Amino acid sequence: MPPVSVPMITNDAVILGMLAVILGGVLWTASRSDGFWKKFYSYVPALLLCYLFPSLLNTLGVIDGSLSKLYPMARDYLLPSSLVLLCVAIDFKAIVRLGPKAVIMFLTGTAGVMLGALVAFEAMRVIHPETVAGDTWRGMTTVAGAWIGGGANQAAMREVFNVEATMFGQFVAVDVLVGNLWTAVLLFLASRAQAFDRWTGADLTALNRLRDSIEQYQAQHARIPTLTDFMVILAIGLGATGLSHFLGQLMVEWIGSLPAEWRLKDYSLTSGFFWIVVIATTIGLLLSLTKARTYEGAGASRVGTVMLYVLVATIGMQMDLAALLDRPWLFLLGLIWIAFHGGLMILMAKLIRAPLFMMAVGSQANIGAAASAPVVASAFHPALAPVGVLLAVLGYALGTYGAYVTGIALRGLAGG
Repeated sequence: MPPVSVPMITNDAVILGMLAVILGGVLWTASRSDGFWKKFYSYVPALLLCYLFPSLLNTLGVIDGSLSKLYPMARDYLLPSSLVLLCVAIDFKAIVRLGPKAVIMFLTGTAGVMLGALVAFEAMRVIHPETVAGDTWRGMTTVAGAWIGGGANQAAMREVFNVEATMFGQFVAVDVLVGNLWTAVLLFLASRAQAFDRWTGADLTALNRLRDSIEQYQAQHARIPTLTDFMVILAIGLGATGLSHFLGQLMVEWIGSLPAEWRLKDYSLTSGFFWIVVIATTIGLLLSLTKARTYEGAGASRVGTVMLYVLVATIGMQMDLAALLDRPWLFLLGLIWIAFHGGLMILMAKLIRAPLFMMAVGSQANIGAAASAPVVASAFHPALAPVGVLLAVLGYALGTYGAYVTGIALRGLAGG
């Protein structure tokens, strides 16, 4: 019997401290505006390092992520809170002011991810059937969650569809590498916006007017958060999380009492975590229609993002990097997937004469979420960065639902 490997560090308090230092170090260096770090992060995404460094600790035997209780804590408490705070930031009036073309392009991006998953799955059945054999469809649901919404939705799909840790790590690599390649393509296109807009015949009047109105909005609503602001933000996030756990348990008990022949378990409706995520997302959407949305000015979505990054680090510490080399064909699956998404976006932009800005930001709001959508938006004009955030936050709201439907469809294709 092979000897059991004992990690160097098993104390979760020590591990949490290490993860905090890693996250702080990565984000601090990524914030440098010049010098070596600026050049370094122009090639290496900060989010990738937030996954990579904890996974190195696990791979090298410094820690054992499977033994730690940090991930269950982050999954059950921080993930729902993050979803709530990110959804609270939704400003439906601002999205409406973007005009129907912006929303159409965003929803086309969502459809491109959902349909692209099915196209890529079937294409790989022809090209390399072993790639999509077994439970590969489960891993694809996590990419669907990430590419429609973001990291929170990705983690949610992992739990809902019971994705094994090693497979999850492989698909995180697909998500990050293929997703960032697409971001690079969009940034390249941004420098050629005039030619693209001439090709589509786009009218830029509304876009220029929006740019001016955003600059005015920023000046009117920005404020320095107080202690009370932060406590209310935590009350919103954690309070909604507690309510989600309570209502989720009631839903599971009620569904469990229904006839077994209804086969509701096949649709994850007996999963407590599924209901926690759905209820938390719904609460966040409802709160966005109330005065709670004003706390976005005090940084509600930033607090939600902090929670999300802690979750990212705890996910990373369960990865075995050596396993990423076992299935290189997964990257071709990801490339086919993103190519379908991109092709559908360009086709729709031509059909409705949408500016490149709306196509690029609508796509990145899906694929890159709030972390990179404002980067693509600001490539057109710095004042337009919040547009990327608004659409990306809408992606967080749709990510859970869209990825769940995609997962059900993939399971049907796989015959699971």
